[in-house]
Amino acid sequence: MILGCEALLADNKKIESLKGKKIAMVVGPASVDSNLQSSFKLFLKKGLSINLLIGLQHGFEGDKQDNMIETPHDIKKNQSIPVYSLYSKTRRLNKEMLNQFDVLLFDIQDVGCRIYTYLTSLFYILEDCEKENKEVWVLDRPNPVGREVEGFLLQKELTSFVGAAPILLKHGLTLAEAALWYKNLKSLKINLVVIKMLNYYIDKEPWPKHLSWINPSPNLPRLSSTIIYPGSVLIEGTTLSEGRGTTRPLEIIGAPYLNTQKILEILKKDFLKYTKHCIIREMNFEPCFHKFKTESCKALQIHVDNKTYTQDFNAFSLMSVILKIIKTVHPKKDLWSKPPYEYEYKKMPIDLISGSYFLREWVDSGGHNNALEDQLKKDKEIWLKSRKDFLLY
Repeated sequence: MILGCEALLADNKKIESLKGKKIAMVVGPASVDSNLQSSFKLFLKKGLSINLLIGLQHGFEGDKQDNMIETPHDIKKNQSIPVYSLYSKTRRLNKEMLNQFDVLLFDIQDVGCRIYTYLTSLFYILEDCEKENKEVWVLDRPNPVGREVEGFLLQKELTSFVGAAPILLKHGLTLAEAALWYKNLKSLKINLVVIKMLNYYIDKEPWPKHLSWINPSPNLPRLSSTIIYPGSVLIEGTTLSEGRGTTRPLEIIGAPYLNTQKILEILKKDFLKYTKHCIIREMNFEPCFHKFKTESCKALQIHVDNKTYTQDFNAFSLMSVILKIIKTVHPKKDLWSKPPYEYEYKKMPIDLISGSYFLREWVDSGGHNNALEDQLKKDKEIWLKSRKDFLLY
């Protein structure tokens, strides 16, 4: 299997076509080849004129922990190439950046989830580059959570930086496929070049075994946390801890008061089908920072790094049901966190994350399971039709 960046590096004709052009590269800590060499440094060795580097949320070096922690521009790092941030005072390419390049190479590792802001940044970049007649080349990378989809379609009124288009929460696309889909959706007249991966079989092996996992952001340190993320990210919209400040962020859910024994009993008794393809166990943790800092939390940990896991694991439905049970077991606790969340100061974080008002209303009202399943099925059918013409693998 060959990554998009590796395919381009090996294509002498395309490399020659880029020589003499001013190039920008969007990269992060996971922008490496199979031997863990920095892709932008490899392109420099090929003789390309990289005029500027661009980092996204969590910073060019991937060192910023949390939401709304911005990274300033820096022109002193990395061989005197200026480093601009699209998670600073601006989340868009401005004139200063756009005037410095002809072609933008986008080489970012994504995690297959709408709320992960690298996807929104890609969509913004396509729009901004179209206006200034700039080329965009997307060097494709694996979607580690595969082709299966889940979650709600984004409601238009909940459009935000964590949801910029009517796409399912877990969308089942690579970033190159998403770029093609978005170009068509918005009828963008942009010169978009896709550099496909070679010998990539997303249905059989979403994350090829020969590739090392480099966390693309600080709180997805393991492949297993990425698999659980389409469900555990919902906890960011609650007063519960999603395990930030521990060694297992986004694999655990907890609070000092949580009656995990009762929650697990109800889950296994009434919602057993949602626990397929994973193992859930009780545990305790004490966060070093973030929610419940230095407090002992009772928690549930979701395990998918075992033989039970398949691509059919539905993290979103599982976490939705767990939230419903927690609301039942602890009815007097304020479950939902308040704004702001990712530069939205009025809308509820859980609504922005899920992309719909449905989940919060369903949990609060003690809605029937069939109502959740019916809505998820409806949204899934719409999304599968929307994406079908843009699959590359």
